[in-house]
Amino acid sequence: MQVTFKIWRQEGPNDKGAMRAYEVDGLTEDMSFLEALDHLNELLVLKDEKVIAFEYDCREGICGQCGVFINGRAHGPHDHMTTCQLHMRSFKDGDTIIVEPWRAASFPVIKDLIVDRSAFDRIIEQGAFISAKTGTAPEANAIPVPKEVSDRAMDAAACIGCGACVATCKNSSAALFTSAKINHLNGLPQGRAEEHKRVAEMTYRMEIEGFGSCTFTGACEVECPEGISIINIAEMNARVTKSKVFG
Repeated sequence: MQVTFKIWRQEGPNDKGAMRAYEVDGLTEDMSFLEALDHLNELLVLKDEKVIAFEYDCREGICGQCGVFINGRAHGPHDHMTTCQLHMRSFKDGDTIIVEPWRAASFPVIKDLIVDRSAFDRIIEQGAFISAKTGTAPEANAIPVPKEVSDRAMDAAACIGCGACVATCKNSSAALFTSAKINHLNGLPQGRAEEHKRVAEMTYRMEIEGFGSCTFTGACEVECPEGISIINIAEMNARVTKSKVFG
């Protein structure tokens, strides 16, 4: 299998980047997309050229570190799938594949396909945790939680923080990510004690990090590998209003 990769190359945050084409042969349909990039890097090493910098960790669709734009879509051509779960069977022999980093002012490019997503970490630091000291783990049934409530919380908690929602949003909004982190705690009894403080501080941090406003187009939900619903954004907005009244 032979394809042409057109990949964004950028030496550093302050350098001017550009697309560069690489013809790659010797690929198989069973290779993952990241294995294909590994193969390309091996060829570059043999040519004494600089390898392409890209980010990954688990390669199992869990960590969210592998995110890139592939032919104009976050994580590639399939819904609800991370880049590392994508295989070369999704492309045809002779295809041209365009690979770019996330595009958002709050995600500055570090090198090639790697972007700085530490803005997400700073949002998390503002309250995406429960600060009360609980000692050892309590009995699971000590605090009754309705199944409907726990299911909604778990659905929100599925967010892996990959940043696809920001990169695909025309306003580079982090509303889906932030709302998921807020709602999975605020919906549970353990998170209620700090719910107003949490929503106020996390949404404020989201704004000062430079993320855009949400216009509720739903693009983020479509590209989210975990299928996080934009209902979370509506719920977060309602919580913001409550925090101003009761916080």
